[in-house]
Amino acid sequence: MKNIAVLGSTGSIGVQTLEIAREYANEIKITALVAHSNIELLEQQIREFMPRLVCVYDESRAKLLRDNIKDLPVRVMTGMDGIIACATAEYADMVVAAVVGMIGILPTIEAIKAGKNIALANKETLVTAGHIIMPLVKEKNVDLLPVDSEHSAIFQALNGENNKSIYKILLTASGGPFRGMKKSYLESVTAEDALKHPNWRMGPKITVDSATMINKALEVMEAAWLFNLSIDQIQVLVHHQSIIHSMVEYVDGSIIAQLGLPDMRLPIQYALFYPERRYMKLGERADFIRIKELTFEEPDMDTFYGLRLGIEAGKLGGSMPTVFNAANEWAVARFLEGKIGFMDIPRLIEEAMRSHKIIQNPSPDEILNTEKQTYDFIEEIVKS
Repeated sequence: MKNIAVLGSTGSIGVQTLEIAREYANEIKITALVAHSNIELLEQQIREFMPRLVCVYDESRAKLLRDNIKDLPVRVMTGMDGIIACATAEYADMVVAAVVGMIGILPTIEAIKAGKNIALANKETLVTAGHIIMPLVKEKNVDLLPVDSEHSAIFQALNGENNKSIYKILLTASGGPFRGMKKSYLESVTAEDALKHPNWRMGPKITVDSATMINKALEVMEAAWLFNLSIDQIQVLVHHQSIIHSMVEYVDGSIIAQLGLPDMRLPIQYALFYPERRYMKLGERADFIRIKELTFEEPDMDTFYGLRLGIEAGKLGGSMPTVFNAANEWAVARFLEGKIGFMDIPRLIEEAMRSHKIIQNPSPDEILNTEKQTYDFIEEIVKS
């Protein structure tokens, strides 16, 4: 029996993780659940999976949940202390780290220290704190299993191979809903437009990141830490069919790819049962006679210049990826609220990056302080 804590259970990855737990109820026990404020869905999850511990980050919503489930023997905690308690609970073997944003850094660090295997779906953890996370994973001898489809694909393509024989990674991108569009068109697109992803079912923040291609910049930085590569060894390739989830090119010229229809349950299930593969009930499977062709394009880094800025941030290192990520988080939230335009997202990121003095090897406190300073800086820009 695998005992699993799900951090971010009401988000897209969390919900799909619980779909798999439901399918394999005789092999997976959900021991802890974490949500930000969606207590309606969280209560449904609690009543179905009966975890021993839950956390609602929002304290007022946690109080309401306690009242709603007072008939159940479930402890409800709140805030960062509650998330860390769920991530480090002694009765959990694995932590699915699927909270959105930098709020996931400290719980992931503490879970690794507690000897938990990690199924990582939170990009920000490695983007901003890879220099802390990866040595800690090695020290504690735990598994860090990527849940992003691209990083899972690379991980699978590396099975049985030596990382030192990698020539480069070919990191695929769908191109999002605005593939082929120019800046003049993107100036007037709405949040509703940006949320119409052609291939993937994801949460709103990640869907907007896909539309700006900033998600690919974050994935480049994440891949560099996961697979011990330089940023220059990672090539972004637009593959709008989203069938090839990424490829590894080796020094001898061989290229190994992982393919499949776009379904996040595949990398989630792979991480949960690694190194085993389990049968998955899919609506359909890849039919290459019907698909007929797979096409590739170079990304337009002039129009989608958030991707270029992210690659620059990754090369600069230190605290700069934190600035890039924090500025993006702030801007995407305001775009979704209709307070700024789509192309304001990379503009604000660039201004924040240009104003920042890099801190080398930042501590967790310095990372979180840099995040706050970046938020404050952008607030002032937008007000003025």
